This record gives sequence, C-alpha cells and structure tokens, in this order.
Amino acid sequence: MTFWTGSINDPYAFDAKVGFYDTTLRDGEQTVGVVFTPEDKLELARGIDELGIERIEAGFPRVSAEDWRAVELIGAAGLNAEVWGFSRAVEADVKALVELGVAASVIESPISDLKLEALGVDREAMLERIVYAISFAAEQGITVAFFGVDGTRADSGYFETVYKTAVEAGAREVAVVDTLGIAGPDAVAQLVGQTREWLGPELPIHFHGHNDFGLATASAIAAVRAGANWIQGTVNGMGERAGNANLPEIALALRGLYGVETNLRLDRVRAFSERLRAMSGYELEPYKPLVGDNLFRRESGAVASQFHDPPAIEPYSSDVVAADRSVVLGKKSGIDSIRIKADELGLDLDDERGRELLARVKELGTTKRDVLTDEEFRALALAVEVENPRKTA
Repeated sequence: MTFWTGSINDPYAFDAKVGFYDTTLRDGEQTVGVVFTPEDKLELARGIDELGIERIEAGFPRVSAEDWRAVELIGAAGLNAEVWGFSRAVEADVKALVELGVAASVIESPISDLKLEALGVDREAMLERIVYAISFAAEQGITVAFFGVDGTRADSGYFETVYKTAVEAGAREVAVVDTLGIAGPDAVAQLVGQTREWLGPELPIHFHGHNDFGLATASAIAAVRAGANWIQGTVNGMGERAGNANLPEIALALRGLYGVETNLRLDRVRAFSERLRAMSGYELEPYKPLVGDNLFRRESGAVASQFHDPPAIEPYSSDVVAADRSVVLGKKSGIDSIRIKADELGLDLDDERGRELLARVKELGTTKRDVLTDEEFRALALAVEVENPRKTA
C-alpha cells in the first residue's frame, strides 16, 4: 500500500491489534427505509466476509421470522468470520439464540438514567435482568459481550457496577457504547481506558459509536489507542440517524495515518460498497471518503496540471482502494485538462484548437452545470476542427 501522508502523524503513531465487528445486517438495516431479505443478508454476509472482517452480527432473530431465517442462513454458510447474534437482556431472546445454535452474542441493556426513566425501570431491576440474561446465556455455552446502551451518558458509578456485575455473571467481553454519538474522542479514550482499569488487562473491550456529531471515525481511533480490541460498525456508515462508525474508513485511517494494520481488505471495499448501496436503495455523496466517485476524478485545471504526479494531489495511491484515476471536463477545466483528455481519446489538437476547445468546454460545463461526457467532448472537438480547418502547405 502506498500512502503519501508525510511525517506529520509520525509522533502520534502507535501499536495496536484490533479486529472489526460488523453490524451492517442489524444496526445498518435500521437505516430508515432499508429492508434486506434473508437472502440479501446472506449475500451481504459473504461480501463482508470477503473484506476480511473477523466478526459478523447476523441479526436479532426475535425481531421477525425474516431475521430468524437470516441468522439461520448465515450461521450455515461456512464463513471465515465468526457469526454473532444480538439479544436484549431477555430470556426469550437468549433462547432463540440457543435454538439457532448461535455460539456468540451481544446482550444489550440500557444503562443511562435517561433510558431507564423512559422505560420505567429502576437501576436495581435492570441490573437483575442483566445478571439473569447473561448467566443464562453463559450456562448455555454462549460467549457473551455485554453491551450497555447509552453508556456514554450513564452515571459513572452505575456504569462501573453494571460492567463488573456483567462480567461476574459470565460476560467474557464488553462493549463501550456511544449510542447517540455524543462522546468526543477524548471522552471515548477516557471511558475505554477507565473500563480497562475496572475490568483488567485481559478482558476484550469493544467500542460501538454513532456519527451524530461527525466524530465516529475519530472516536473509534481514540478507542483503539486507549486499548479497545474490537471496533463495531458498518460498511458505508449505515445506521440509525447519522449512522454508525464506518469500518472501512477506520481501517484506512488506522493504516494510512497511524501505521496500525488490520485485516480489512481496502482494495475490495469500493466494489462491496457499490453492491450494498444498490441493495439498500441509498446513494452516497460522491466526495465520501474511500468509496466516493470523485476521489480520483479531477475537474480543476490547476489540479489536472499535476495529474501526472499522484503524490502531489492525492494522500494515497488509487491502488490502495482499487479505484481508477481520471480527468473529467467542465467549467473548472484548464488547458492541461484538455490535453490529457484529448490524448486519452486519441484526438490530435494543436495549441490554437486546444484553447478554442477549452473555451467551449467551459461554456458547455457552465450551461449544463455538470461535467461533459466523452461524447460531448468529441463533438466539440469535431466542431472546432470543422470551423478552424488546418492549413495545408
């Protein structure tokens, strides 16, 4: 992989071993208007597996018959990734996991006073539910990761009590959960580090964050720096409200900025992202990091003049994410843009015709309020040639 990020981040590089836990099929599907069939989820699970992601949350089987079937299909698919389930701190949810033969699962429970008050449940009653559900699941041989919903808004003393009690009840892993994306990177690092102190150096810690303030990637990296072993998130950042932490973006930043390697295959993300977009019915911004259509397309003439020298205009090679580089033409094009596109299309232009063609490209791009197609450029080039025939000796 080739990155051209310079040395500015070198003082902040760190060593870490972190895995990814994908919840596109459960939390990602909570994106408004998105519905995946069980067969869709199986296809997506295979694609996520091919990205090198180590854990896939197959779904919440008690939500519906379709979710039950999806967990069943994915569990039998022979994936390399571990297949995880999702459960509330409710006995019937855990029994569903047992019936499906799910070997590992998140067990969630709200722990902030705001959530508890909304549900009409006091702290002690919720703690009893957590203990019962986790101990029951552990007795059935399920590996449990306790997931304290809205943990970043929970009372610190209650957070400590709940997490220690969850581990005593049989949880073998825990997740620090920023349900509403309200914790900045510093706060996330502090809470992950504090959880590590409370529970000891060996217990795996996850971080699950949302992007309501645009900080999910930064907070996830802060969590890794503070000792989180697993980052939960989705592909394309799908999820409720502003979405979840975007796993490929986190992998890109960890590798390109801090030198932390992960198993996520960055060169396969764009193709999978496109398929996921088609299946979900959503479009992404063309300037979206890693998967955006415009990342390696250049319209600006000032930038096109350096197109031959990728490190001058890009932070990493297009090969890192298996993308194609190109120059497109429009209002902001320059003479170098015209030259590059003419060479690409095999058109012979001299200086005079090139400048006339540039004027027409700018005019059409302004009128159209978009970039030109290759066919439009060819037509303009032909018109310029016809109107300004070359003199013969």
